[in-house]
Amino acid sequence: MADLDDIIERLRAASEDIADRALSVLSEASRAGETKRPDAERALTQARRAVEKAINLLERMPSTDA
Repeated sequence: MADLDDIIERLRAASEDIADRALSVLSEASRAGETKRPDAERALTQARRAVEKAINLLERMPSTDA
């Protein structure tokens, strides 16, 4: 099983990937002349917040060096 620090690092990378995708969606919408925040960007932002919450919870867990 993966070490907790490895899981946290993978979650951080996923969070960054989600943020990059959300920015891409916003850029695409802007280029298309949309004036409303895209639903896809909202969903991506919500997913990123959930990942960030998971990271915070895992960082607060006591170390279990086994």
